[in-house]
Amino acid sequence: MIGTRGVPARYGGFETAVEEIGRRLVERGQEVTVYCRGDGDPGGRDHLGMRLVHLPAVHARSLETLSHTAVSVAHLWRTGGHDVATVFNAANAPFLPALRAAHVPVAVHVDGLEWQRDKWSGTGRHYYRWAESLAVRWADALIADAQGIADYYRREFGVDTELLAYGAPIQPAPRTDRLAELGLTAGSYHLVVARFEPENHVAEIVDGYRRSNARNPLVVVGSAPYGDRYTARVRDLAGADPRVVLLGGVWDQELLDQLYAGCATYLHGHSVGGTNPSLLRAMGAAAPVVAFDVVFNREVAGPDARFFTSPDQLRGIVERAEADPVPVAESGRRLQARAASRYRWDEVADGYESLLKRLAAGESARGSASGRRVGRSRSSEPVRR
Repeated sequence: MIGTRGVPARYGGFETAVEEIGRRLVERGQEVTVYCRGDGDPGGRDHLGMRLVHLPAVHARSLETLSHTAVSVAHLWRTGGHDVATVFNAANAPFLPALRAAHVPVAVHVDGLEWQRDKWSGTGRHYYRWAESLAVRWADALIADAQGIADYYRREFGVDTELLAYGAPIQPAPRTDRLAELGLTAGSYHLVVARFEPENHVAEIVDGYRRSNARNPLVVVGSAPYGDRYTARVRDLAGADPRVVLLGGVWDQELLDQLYAGCATYLHGHSVGGTNPSLLRAMGAAAPVVAFDVVFNREVAGPDARFFTSPDQLRGIVERAEADPVPVAESGRRLQARAASRYRWDEVADGYESLLKRLAAGESARGSASGRRVGRSRSSEPVRR
């Protein structure tokens, strides 16, 4: 598994997928190698049965992923012994020919619509769109984690993807005893968990909350490794309102579980990333969801979530949630049931194992009857909104 920060999962959706899928493949008798960023033991070590290979990366926003993938592919070339590779993030597509030259079939788990993120300049945006076309041309299979992403690749390139969404961690008997460490009481705060990036709408959520007459505090968990300007904007908005609590990153997973389980509402602003693990984690904790109105969030959360597109809409939703909390809490329980029935890691691992075995046996979507054209549709309509 190549192209992520690796495991243990502490950062985002791809890392969560690697950990949850990889551990299950190991339990089923597969040998799994995960390439991780960092200068750890060059011989690797184990995590949940997965073999870890730690390799360095250039710590710059535009180079970190690509530089690490480059040295990972070089290491795989040198060591060999792998039947199939899963590359995460279509941005890594330029390295696919090297893997194929090493006679390793490749599945690419494409990202969300990364080129729509404001953090990328014109050059970065063009690169991501170009890389998507390379993934379509050179991968033996494409994996999408949301129907909206699968629809995008069908519309733009005329190709099929394997639809393998993420799983949701379910808290059947959630605890909230540690919330007191943060001065919080269960059911008496609103929660945001997100990297500070424009597409996650943290600033809009803080702005909308500030406009409200809400009594319960807004607790914001998150930061940004390369987003100083946006982080400053969020801090400026929050600094004027004592009700806004900026916790920064919370790496204690037990405490983070309790934050999800104890919130009055979970405010989810992500807009371009497909099926989002933070949203699934909130649903698994029976948190009432208020989400930014895009196709991905409606696909995952369904009719029991509330949706917003502006700070003013969010203000009204938060105020109504505090005025009538009983039906809001009931919606959280229905969301948990939805997550438990639709988003199961065991089933995701089933899909991965089946696909990777087929690729190892020689199956490939390249040159199939579906026709892997690499030209982009002239009517390129974004899925974002």
